[in-house]
Amino acid sequence: MSRNTFFIAFLLLALPVIVAVAPHGRPTPPVIRPQIPTADRTVGNRVFLEQADKLHKETGDSFMTVVGNVIFTKGPMIMKCDSAHFFENSESLQAFGNISMEQGDTLFVYADELDYEGDTEIATLYADPGKKVRLINRDVMLQTDIFIYDLAIDLGYYEVGGTLTDPSNTLTSIYGEYVPSTKEANFYTDVHLNSRNQDDTLDIFSDTLYYNTDTHIAQLFSPSEVINQRGIIYTRLGVYDTDSNRTTLYDRSTIVTSQHHTLTADTIYYDRTAGYGQAWGGMVLTDSIHDAEVHGDYGFYNELADTAFITGRAMIKHFNGEDTLYLHGKFIRTAALYDTIQTPADTVAGKLAMAVVDTSHVAVVHPAVRFYRSDMQGVCDSLRFTERDSTLRMFVNPVVWSKDQQIFGNIIEMILNDSTIERAVLPDQAFAAQHIEGDHYQQLSGKEMIAKFEAGQLRRLDINGNVEVILYPEENDSTINKLMTVESSYLTAFFKGRATESVKMWPQSTGRATPLFLARKSQYYLPKFQWFEDRRPVDKNDIFRKEESPAPPGPESEPTEP
Repeated sequence: MSRNTFFIAFLLLALPVIVAVAPHGRPTPPVIRPQIPTADRTVGNRVFLEQADKLHKETGDSFMTVVGNVIFTKGPMIMKCDSAHFFENSESLQAFGNISMEQGDTLFVYADELDYEGDTEIATLYADPGKKVRLINRDVMLQTDIFIYDLAIDLGYYEVGGTLTDPSNTLTSIYGEYVPSTKEANFYTDVHLNSRNQDDTLDIFSDTLYYNTDTHIAQLFSPSEVINQRGIIYTRLGVYDTDSNRTTLYDRSTIVTSQHHTLTADTIYYDRTAGYGQAWGGMVLTDSIHDAEVHGDYGFYNELADTAFITGRAMIKHFNGEDTLYLHGKFIRTAALYDTIQTPADTVAGKLAMAVVDTSHVAVVHPAVRFYRSDMQGVCDSLRFTERDSTLRMFVNPVVWSKDQQIFGNIIEMILNDSTIERAVLPDQAFAAQHIEGDHYQQLSGKEMIAKFEAGQLRRLDINGNVEVILYPEENDSTINKLMTVESSYLTAFFKGRATESVKMWPQSTGRATPLFLARKSQYYLPKFQWFEDRRPVDKNDIFRKEESPAPPGPESEPTEP
């Protein structure tokens, strides 16, 4: 190379070239020295050409061409390629072949082609067909066909579909953004997060999901589904920790469990591993198997133990055909009951004895219990329902109404069949009354009372001990003109509709009939008579009414907690 040629190249390229001589006198390939070698690379956002095997510039071109082991720097970022067009005035470049961008020992980007705009500091990286642009940030890898990296704000993004993978999860979407310095990633359109945990299943589907590759926490900002082996979460706004499987959900989210339970509320906290959830604001827990719902302002649910607690305008709704039972109490607790049943061994078949787990449920409601159904209403202080025997037990001043009939006692037990009463038992201080007209009530009192129903109508009544009766028998023309008072030890009566078919009292009875026009008003009522119509719920909303009337006297009995 002549001195004139070297001088011209120096003027054109502003880059000194050193020609080394090999030991045998053969020249080695030229090595391009750093551009402006004395400049401080850590100041400003300038791009420097640090190295190339060859470079040249055609007359009229606005760029110089560099080839072979090309290295550029921009601050802490090192960009390598096989060849490039370098626009020195704008500090832009087009790079080709084996593209890499490296920052320290943590951030690497690999591609086949790169366009960098110096004025905007935006790098666009492309992959050849069948290959992907790859960004690697420690244990995080992002892959896409076209990757755009804004070096000014340290933000990379894609718009043609991409995949981000870290040790915990794999995320795919049509649009995605990633900030290497903060480990924050945003995904849009057809977002899918899939857990890489081989011992668990987790899939999140959304259209807007924010994710941190350091904490592995996903934030959901659009209608989303979170699917795992225990159920599905539906939410429009929530935070999900994919490592701990804890989530906080907002905006009327819903959890559907594998046990056919559905939990909906304004705000839900749910620990999937522990199977534990809390809910605030308009909480609804639905049991589709038992056709029931539990409502409240606050509640928690333990999925593994199958227990729940609800308070704050708490209510149970039980659906039965076209009718619904509405039941309210200050606190509602539900729990599962497990019994182990041993089956005998089959000596003929050689089978061993087996243990079978029988599962049932119990619900306890207290205090200030009120319930309403179109054919039955009731009040008491506390209530317990056991699924195994379909028995509803009411404690402390219980009263139950059905049409024009009322019963009360120290305890009321009702055996149900599909929410229809089959039998009612009042084991202590039982009293039943039926309103006839005006001040006239048919009344039955005794120590124990057992009532059997058919199609919701009273069919048979047994009273054991201290029987007292006031009856208003109908005449042939359906009029009432006398009352009967009877006392005995035992009574059995059969009914058909409002009519009394037969009454048997034994071993002996005493009584009398009095014409109504001769009866004094004091004869109208038994000593224990009370009519609690003012306490009776009149519709489903009335179950939340606070009673002002004092409860009738009676011993206090508490239900057993589940």
